[in-house]
Amino acid sequence: MTNTDTSVVASPAQGEATTPWRRQVVLFLSGQTASLFGSMLVQYAIMWHLTLETGSGLVLALAGVFGFLPQAVVSVFGGVWADRMNRKLLLVAADASIAASTLGLALLMLAGHDGLWLVYATLAVRSVGAGIQLPAVSAMVPQITPGDQLMRVNGINATIQSAMMLVAPALAAVVYANLSIIGIFLVDVVTAVIGIGLVLLVRVPTVERTEEPASYFGDLVAGVRYIAGHEFIRWLLLLFALVYVLAAAPSSLMPLLVTRRFGDDVWLLAAVELAFSVGMLAAGLLISVWAGSRNRVAMIVVTSVAFGVFTLGTGLSPNVWVLAAFMFAVGFNVPYFSTPSMTLIQESVEPGMQGRVFGFMGIVMALAMPLGVGIFGPLADRFEVQTLLVVAGSLMLAVAVAAVTLPAGRRAMANDTPHIAPSSSVATSSKLTVP
Repeated sequence: MTNTDTSVVASPAQGEATTPWRRQVVLFLSGQTASLFGSMLVQYAIMWHLTLETGSGLVLALAGVFGFLPQAVVSVFGGVWADRMNRKLLLVAADASIAASTLGLALLMLAGHDGLWLVYATLAVRSVGAGIQLPAVSAMVPQITPGDQLMRVNGINATIQSAMMLVAPALAAVVYANLSIIGIFLVDVVTAVIGIGLVLLVRVPTVERTEEPASYFGDLVAGVRYIAGHEFIRWLLLLFALVYVLAAAPSSLMPLLVTRRFGDDVWLLAAVELAFSVGMLAAGLLISVWAGSRNRVAMIVVTSVAFGVFTLGTGLSPNVWVLAAFMFAVGFNVPYFSTPSMTLIQESVEPGMQGRVFGFMGIVMALAMPLGVGIFGPLADRFEVQTLLVVAGSLMLAVAVAAVTLPAGRRAMANDTPHIAPSSSVATSSKLTVP
């Protein structure tokens, strides 16, 4: 893949592909589902394996660093590649590299090599692959989906991810118990091959640049300048980042809240976690059928406020059943915040810049949870968890209020989806092709 393969999106809203879009979306999402399923099996299996083999908190912390940090670093570069290269082939190459690293670790373990550094190296390679995949996947969706169907397709994708969160842990436990971690690695390789095969069948309409592309770092700088100069995208990414960091509180502090306040029975924690996952799944299904308000910005603001209210509720819950109800509400809120955010970027960012914008969003998604845990985790050893949840909820409400009082927020609420800002750095003379 070289710069001569450079492509810029032409969504079906701009020019209809010669093949039915529904078939392309089904193929694409099916491939992503297969790949995601294997990846989630590996994610759970590695954490369980390290816990059972070492029992070390430091080992688990390092696994988290190697599993998240490379993705955060690479996402911005992956965004540039997604705007310079054939996105489908880039996605396939990243998935194949992840599968190869997993297969390599499985073969080394079969040969008797099981050093921690091998696990860390594999986690790092997989994280790099994820940093490349996310911008490419997010930018490919509008290439194969009509503009008026983006919200629903993104909702279906969110539903699939939520379903995987429910199914993957149970299946990972069964496979791990019967086949060991090596068996899970091999399952991941098989699902990756299936996913790659399905994605290769997708016919993706592209608009090929006819002018000489800028240098790599020129494209990177252009992406930074685009975000800095695009008032709405700058506002949206900042709100997205703050909400995700603060949302780490109800997610990461639940085990401590349940065990300290309601008891250490495993079923109590399982009930609360299950309520969160079921809430996400229910919202994803609802978005797939009813996409919600046509004003995407209003949805984001309302869900930001709801996040704050429900997080406050978790801290004030008098019993575990009320807590589970609030966690269901928090989980239900997640797709109704993230899906319109994703859709707004797909709708309001010009096609040739989407990879870079989603690259920066990938940094936020990779770092938000670890940063939130890093803030709230140590504080939980000094303050009551309930107090921290109330503080986090209050801060989230303050963020939502500030977001709509800023001039950019007021204009976004008034205009809903802003016009695509013209940018000379990505201006193209183009023609529609279907590779």
